[in-house]
Amino acid sequence: MRVLQRVVLPADRDLDVQKLYVESRGGRGGTATAGPGAREVRIAGRRGVVVAPGGRASFCTYFNAFPASYWRRWTVVESVRLRLRLQGDAIVVVYRSTGKGFTQRVTQLEVDADTAVDRELELPLEPFIDGGWYWFDVAAGDREVVLDRAEWCADADRPHGSASIGITTFNRPDYCVDQLHALGEASDVLDVIDEIFVIDQGTRRVADRPDFAAAERALGGRLRLIDQGNIGGSGGFSRAMTETLDAGRSDYVLLLDDDVVVEPEGVLRAVVFADLARTPTIVGGHMMDIFHRSVLHVFGETIARYRWWMTPAPHTFLGHDLAAHPLRETPWLHRRVDVDYNAWWMCLIPLDVIRKVGLSLPFFIKWDDIEYGVRAREAGFPTVSLPGAAVWHVPWHSKDDTLDWQAYFTERNRLITALMYSPYARGGNMLKESLFIATKHALAMQYSTVELMLKAVEDVLRGPAELHRSMTTKMAELRALRAGFTDARAEPDVDEFPEIKRRRPPKKGRAPVAPEGRRAMIRTALSGAARQLRPVDSYSREHPEVAVPHVDQTWWLLSRYDSALVSSADGTKAAWYQRDPKRFRSLVQRNMALHARLMREWPELSRRYREAIPELASVDQWRETFEAARREDT
Repeated sequence: MRVLQRVVLPADRDLDVQKLYVESRGGRGGTATAGPGAREVRIAGRRGVVVAPGGRASFCTYFNAFPASYWRRWTVVESVRLRLRLQGDAIVVVYRSTGKGFTQRVTQLEVDADTAVDRELELPLEPFIDGGWYWFDVAAGDREVVLDRAEWCADADRPHGSASIGITTFNRPDYCVDQLHALGEASDVLDVIDEIFVIDQGTRRVADRPDFAAAERALGGRLRLIDQGNIGGSGGFSRAMTETLDAGRSDYVLLLDDDVVVEPEGVLRAVVFADLARTPTIVGGHMMDIFHRSVLHVFGETIARYRWWMTPAPHTFLGHDLAAHPLRETPWLHRRVDVDYNAWWMCLIPLDVIRKVGLSLPFFIKWDDIEYGVRAREAGFPTVSLPGAAVWHVPWHSKDDTLDWQAYFTERNRLITALMYSPYARGGNMLKESLFIATKHALAMQYSTVELMLKAVEDVLRGPAELHRSMTTKMAELRALRAGFTDARAEPDVDEFPEIKRRRPPKKGRAPVAPEGRRAMIRTALSGAARQLRPVDSYSREHPEVAVPHVDQTWWLLSRYDSALVSSADGTKAAWYQRDPKRFRSLVQRNMALHARLMREWPELSRRYREAIPELASVDQWRETFEAARREDT
């Protein structure tokens, strides 16, 4: 028997997180109580719970329900066996759900024992073609029940695979060392780990942390620290792929971001899922919100192909709070979700896939994981985002990655990926959308962002030859470019800026209102463009007119002012946006000309980029880039 998934309990006392593992159901058939903090259910270590007399514990939770539909669709498993060890006066009730989210009672067993006894139930996977989970509840009678452990298992004669872990880090030594400590404490997880590669590309080194040595010892010789110059996430993860290939010990490489908190049990689940997959399969983990830890930020992602943009998978929703709306009460979570890719905050890639399709493209950051998933799928290797495997990560709404230097990589890599894989002539609606996005940034006085986007288009038009060579030089180029823009110069203290003043009050005291409908949007854009071309009042050069919180920094609002003090997404700093008619006119003209050229040259560029994929993703080409990064680091 192979253990597919073990019941696991949280390592901390955060009540919101505990609801992701076990729920107290308020006695025999009652409604859910405030959670495992209630007296009737007590967590006893990482594997067991104690249920008080008359109490009821339910494992219809994100981490402990069994995602039967995923195993049914993607693996060779045909039935699953629930194994339990428990003692006391207990009734165990097994449930299943359908792809529509309806709950069905399957069976139950009773135990009345003063010492721990083992029980098993065989359960078929046939009914789960569209979706559905298995789970069980434990209800205590007149005496308390101790559940020592529970496991979902299956007959399987496949060999046990192992993985190496690749962590790319840049100036986050605290996060990274904490993650190493967590892995070192999970001794059962280390049983499937051959080696852990930490690709340190920062100036604040992981090895300099005082507690690094203790983390290294806990990993029992599995840790290898590799210092190299900063060549981004794609450079660090490609290095981890290469090192894993060279070592020849592992079946998989597990890619992890440096700033995540991983549920270690998810590593075991990803490995066994990949072991039993019908064909070599990329297995990814979901993303939880590290600041609001009961929130499932991303359940699955696909590409909206006509506009070529990342989007939540159909029938899923971002930012779902599992503490407020648990699995039992959320029908869409019971539908199986198929994805195009899984982000590399947690992603297990079989070495068979890497040998066939190569390493990451030299994208530095942004779209490298998306492109890889699409490329693998074209080669016949699916990606599965596996429920119950997850990390806690900083959510997107706490980042400015569409405005700062990352805007260059987002635009360039999105365009290149569309050139390679878009099923629509000239990328469908993508070029028009790209043109409009740059225009909106210009209207919002975010001139540095527009310049970065146009620089990206110019580099795309040059073709694929410079991608690897630019890996060690592009960041310095982008920093120098942004230095000439006031909207890119941020300060942590708003008192560093002049006092906010307006020469004239708002007309009739009215606050700006968002345009509703297409006509109103067009009128607002035209009036904003007209304003951008008018001379600037010298008073607004001396004082910001208004302070705009990040949540309100829309193009239609900012286009109404000559200058504004705008805060960052993480709330740590602010920048002074200042209207510049000459710069606006130049950027808009270049924007139109470059997108028109890209439209004309799309077919030829598409051919060139597709033909370049094998070379761009080759180990030999990447080794040259690693050597360049080493020289840069030295």
